[in-house]
Amino acid sequence: MKSLIGNDWDAILDPVFASNEYHQLHNFLKEEYATKRIHPDMYHIFEAFKLTSFADTKVVILGQDPYHNPGQAHGLSFSVQQGVALPPSLVNIYKELQDDLGIPPVATGCLDSWAKEGVLLLNSVLTVVEYHPNSHQGKGWELVTDQAIKKLSEKGHVVFILWGKFAQSKIKYIDKSKNTIIASAHPSPLSAYRGFFGSKPFSKCNEALRQYGESPIDWRIKN
Repeated sequence: MKSLIGNDWDAILDPVFASNEYHQLHNFLKEEYATKRIHPDMYHIFEAFKLTSFADTKVVILGQDPYHNPGQAHGLSFSVQQGVALPPSLVNIYKELQDDLGIPPVATGCLDSWAKEGVLLLNSVLTVVEYHPNSHQGKGWELVTDQAIKKLSEKGHVVFILWGKFAQSKIKYIDKSKNTIIASAHPSPLSAYRGFFGSKPFSKCNEALRQYGESPIDWRIKN
């Protein structure tokens, strides 16, 4: 078994890590990191899995691929590194968080504290070429992240927060009889006013967790 993550995700994802498809992805990434500027750095590719173990995952917030500007991505969907200006989507997430739960926006966009609460901040594709969004789509990452979604669905009592059409394309992997799906428009400025604002995903998530007998998420940013 490959120990790429260092917790129970290794066993969950081992069939994928042992596959020829993942071996091809690995070789592709070695060449990409050697010849291009790729985000996040190679030590943070699996950060979402490292910070939120399979057993501890209560909520999934699914993104598409990492931020592609320098210094932003660090392996968690929608999150940026400490000291980096908030991206527009995250500004809107904070606005909805305040409207929903009364939690005021903060200056930091680092969402580590959510990850440590049991929120898996998962991108479908885990790497990207600088300034080239979606550049690593279809290269093999989907095998890894789709497997993670499927296994969490099998576990059950997980809340999947799916913002936008891309995230919602993964609904086919989620057993709605065992889990909760909270879907709305994406928080991007292009779509936030089409159903993201006012959707109250954070309070809805905590209500679902209470119904499952789980402790609610503390959505305050504590960095």
